[in-house]
Amino acid sequence: MIHQYKMNGYNIVIDVFSGAIHIVDEVAYDVIELFENHTKEQIVAELTRKYEKQELSAAEIEACIHEVEALKESGQLFTEDIYADKAGMLKKKNNVIKALCLHVAHTCNLNCSYCFASQGKYSGERALMSFEVGKRALDFLIENSGTRTNLEVDFFGGEPLMNWDVVKQLVAYGRSREEECHKKFRFTLTTNGMLIDDEVIEFANKEMHNVVLSLDGRKEIHDHLRKNYEGKGSYDTIVPKFQKLVESRGGKGYYIRGTFTHNNVDFTKDLFHMAELGFDQLSMEPVVCAPSDPYALTEEDLPVLFDQYELLAKEMIRRKKEGKPLTFYHYMIDLSHGPCIYKRISGCGSGTEYLAVTPWGDLYPCHQFVGDEKYLMGNVWDGVTNLAMRENFQKCNVYARKECENCWAKLYCSGGCAANAYHATGEITGVYEYGCKLFKKRMECAIMIQAAEADE
Repeated sequence: MIHQYKMNGYNIVIDVFSGAIHIVDEVAYDVIELFENHTKEQIVAELTRKYEKQELSAAEIEACIHEVEALKESGQLFTEDIYADKAGMLKKKNNVIKALCLHVAHTCNLNCSYCFASQGKYSGERALMSFEVGKRALDFLIENSGTRTNLEVDFFGGEPLMNWDVVKQLVAYGRSREEECHKKFRFTLTTNGMLIDDEVIEFANKEMHNVVLSLDGRKEIHDHLRKNYEGKGSYDTIVPKFQKLVESRGGKGYYIRGTFTHNNVDFTKDLFHMAELGFDQLSMEPVVCAPSDPYALTEEDLPVLFDQYELLAKEMIRRKKEGKPLTFYHYMIDLSHGPCIYKRISGCGSGTEYLAVTPWGDLYPCHQFVGDEKYLMGNVWDGVTNLAMRENFQKCNVYARKECENCWAKLYCSGGCAANAYHATGEITGVYEYGCKLFKKRMECAIMIQAAEADE
């Protein structure tokens, strides 16, 4: 399978199953486009006519065809899919858990309009995780992690800083077990920033591998949806705290994470505003909500969003040349060293390698399923007891989605987010079509950035 596109002056050809990416001239681009469904003679005739003014000879076109044939023979163009028959077995025997999302607080001090977690309550009661439940969760992770050394734990909510003492206790407990169990915890913290103070900053710098900070961009955009319970926006409170935390971390080990909605489809203005504030590790996610919500993204928004992603990519290239680079989470790809084919087929590992833990110790496939009793998988004392549900997630890979069969991006997205698919279609093996369109555009931009860097 081949995917071809043009962007920012580059002619890009992706060979889906080998992962090879080619930056080619106009003639080669046309030859590749015609190669599978035309004879050599037909290609020569058609391109001779097309490039008549450039006086391109038949011999030159034939030489290009030979180069394409050589790339095909070497397994870099038009390669066959060798993974389909193996996909179902990749996760079948793997019950090793490597990461937990600890919901230490099902409550929040903000009242964000678009919150998927119902303002931190997950459609249930407000609650804080006790140390005893969290301690058992860490023991559960250790016991079910097999021979893995590195284990990941994200302190999540709601707002986890509303249960800060328990967070600190759990980090201390995890550290106390590392040596005896031959494990290493990587703790992360996701916060809206309202309760950040000097103590939080000092502790996070010592113990948190990464800190995710929620900021939607420009003040008027952020404050429109991210308000406290008195209806006051949070921008003025959190920005100075984020700046202090990021500076104290040396500008590393953090992400500013925003959400864009129908209200700000010009989201690059928000990203560039964040950069002006001194932040260069950025993420901006499209809102996922009911189509009836006033801030839901629409089909009419798509052309604007595509332009925004291209604008961002070009601006990132320019800024890097000027020595002022930005990192955008969705453009982070390594074309040479990963991820492995297992990851490219099976995705994030929700429901198998990764689980969410509620304040009461219940287990769910990920944070976006919490509160939906159909997806309750067990608890930290008894382990995973809903084996049928775990098997459903084991089967959840890019080849389980018939809509992905002919998609060029399937080994980049791994079939997409199971939670988004479920909320859009009612099935974890469904496809969130709108998200697919945005993802494919992001991948094209990310690969173009790589082409530009290789061209320097």
